[in-house]
Amino acid sequence: MSSQALGGPEIDGGSPGTLRHLAARNHLSIGTAVDMAALASDQVYRERIAREFNSVTAENVMKWSEIEPQRGQLNFAPADELVAFARANHQRVRGHTLVWHNQLPEWLTSGVADGSIAPEELRGILRQHILDEVGHFRGKIYQWDVVNEVIDDNGNLRDSIWLQQLGPGYIADAFRWARQADPKAKLYLNDYNVEGISAKSTAYYNLAKQLKADRVPVDGFGIQGHLGVQYGYYPASAVAENLRRFEALGLETSVTEADVRMIMPTDNAKLQAQAQGYSTLIQGCLLARRCTSFTVWGFTDKYSWVPGFFEGEGAANLLDENFNSKPAYDEMVSVLTLAAR
Repeated sequence: MSSQALGGPEIDGGSPGTLRHLAARNHLSIGTAVDMAALASDQVYRERIAREFNSVTAENVMKWSEIEPQRGQLNFAPADELVAFARANHQRVRGHTLVWHNQLPEWLTSGVADGSIAPEELRGILRQHILDEVGHFRGKIYQWDVVNEVIDDNGNLRDSIWLQQLGPGYIADAFRWARQADPKAKLYLNDYNVEGISAKSTAYYNLAKQLKADRVPVDGFGIQGHLGVQYGYYPASAVAENLRRFEALGLETSVTEADVRMIMPTDNAKLQAQAQGYSTLIQGCLLARRCTSFTVWGFTDKYSWVPGFFEGEGAANLLDENFNSKPAYDEMVSVLTLAAR
């Protein structure tokens, strides 16, 4: 499969031996989430992103609370900086995320809560947000996480502000508005705990099937891949089996936010188990037929969201805090090398 078939610009190969080079040999975009403060202040961080990855995702600066902190006042400057960095380094950009129940502007959530923003107005606000953001980056984003985490762990539609105020039709609306704003970007459903076949991933399969039947322009399904050593993993074959059923609906697939955390402190056994977690995800992607990108949610433990959200856990990334390779990085290199052969 050629990189042209994946949509967007050619996949850039980079230097031999890097993840970027090995992924390109497999016609795969390999990416990382980017912390913009670290990008601005840490030269080693910048150099490693440019060397190892051919795709980048904004960790936070494309989320609604960052784009429109004050109603009607749009701030694309930090996200534009990431797009410029990517262009300079011949990288593609994933857009994250348009519709989510978290990291919403305070003016929006408080307006809904006090009744000053009624459902009809809220729908118009959501439409304008998608048209504004996707339109701003039109032609610069190869995949958008349009609808993020809309099904709960029991397999039901998440009881979010969007479902409560707009009903389930907001999901189809979001995809249609995103397609209107950028006809060429690949539009994704995206969630966590959907690596294998489960009640939650099956709910997504049924949702995607219905959206396709209704001619809603959904193009892809993203499995985030936030794993934990202490919980174990689906085997690679099960990940691939799950991805393939979405591909049978006509969707492409991607791993969008991979990391593998552990209970601190680290030890060799945990680090080896972590490597296996990354391995199941990258192998599952490579075994699927249309898995087009693999993104890690940060690549160095120096800048990681995990310790701030999971007390006593961390060390979730491919490199340690000093940018040294961990067994997980070596395993990624090994899998990509063998697959390319």
